[in-house]
Amino acid sequence: MTALPRITAGQRRARLVRRHLLAPPVREKAVEAVAEALVGLHATDPATVFLAAAARMHTPTVAAVEHALYNAPDGAPVLERIRCMRRTMFVLPARLAPTAWSATVRDTTGHRTDTLAKIRDTLGWDERRYAAAEQATLAALTERGEATAAQLAVDVPDLREQIVTFPGKPYESRQRISSTVLAVLAAEGRIRRSRPAGSWTSAQFRWAPARPLPRIPVAEAKTTLARHYIKAFGPVTVDDLKWWTGWNLTDTRKALAATGAQAVELDEGTGYLLLEDLDSLDDVEDSEPAVALLPGLDPTAMGWRHRGFYLDPEHTKALFDRNGNIGPTLWSGGRIIGAWAQHPDGHINHHLLTDPGREIRTTIEAETTRLATFLDETRVTPCYRTPLERHLATH
Repeated sequence: MTALPRITAGQRRARLVRRHLLAPPVREKAVEAVAEALVGLHATDPATVFLAAAARMHTPTVAAVEHALYNAPDGAPVLERIRCMRRTMFVLPARLAPTAWSATVRDTTGHRTDTLAKIRDTLGWDERRYAAAEQATLAALTERGEATAAQLAVDVPDLREQIVTFPGKPYESRQRISSTVLAVLAAEGRIRRSRPAGSWTSAQFRWAPARPLPRIPVAEAKTTLARHYIKAFGPVTVDDLKWWTGWNLTDTRKALAATGAQAVELDEGTGYLLLEDLDSLDDVEDSEPAVALLPGLDPTAMGWRHRGFYLDPEHTKALFDRNGNIGPTLWSGGRIIGAWAQHPDGHINHHLLTDPGREIRTTIEAETTRLATFLDETRVTPCYRTPLERHLATH
């Protein structure tokens, strides 16, 4: 039996730095080029999109990111914000959005059925009343062009009705039905999130009618998405691809096989890399000692199920919350070496989990200054707080 090509952890880190734009020579000029390199930018936390792009751009500005997100030339968007992999919000290159949508969004009939049952049980609405409220919402949104949920509730009185969420739980609360109606319309791709109601860090978005995404045959879409992921993150394991996409094991294996990826030997077991990338691996064991300050939920930090080649398992508890969301991290040479957080007074604190040496510590200071310049007077608090980030933000 022919032995599989062996790829070391050091080679994977060197590749990660180049493919994920974590060193000055490989940074990009445009936001869309950053999104292309990473397949997409996590957008559950609005600030992550801006900070993830800024970390990988030569001269980042908030205006440049906003322009790519909201100022589409001739009405043709450069980037699309959609819910796709693992039902998570991503900002994707517009040309890839239909593929990700078709490959990851399951039939939304079940979502609609569950929602109708919930509203029937809590408010007594029948399907006709729900459909009428939904159509009125779409009409109001079309008339306004874009609007917040509160503005739509002014136009459509039914949206002001309230339901109890998580009844009987310690976190039981009441919320307007507008949140539920808009969530269903967004899941079906009929509306989209537009500009935030506040600054670029705000989680309160306006809504707008969505550009219909063409449906691509599911098998074709899954193969294409798998290729994009392996191109950006490979070598990867079956578990990595399954976790990143949210697919079941059978679909994951079928899509992986259809890409024609080459099996390789990793510390974690068998991995896969596109054939055209096998010859591009460096012989060096580690990458150049560049530094990057990445935000919480950054696509690099969240991109693999098996993270041992770039993350010391002993540091997991400090860097992740209880639900597996990672906070802001400090990188050098393709591995996580610490964490950072912004203090309420604006300055950026960091903590090293390992000693990288004097040269890297000097580079960290330079990158911290670079990030502070981008932030200017903006204050950023991650949506998901981690133990180390909370400590750094208050000390």
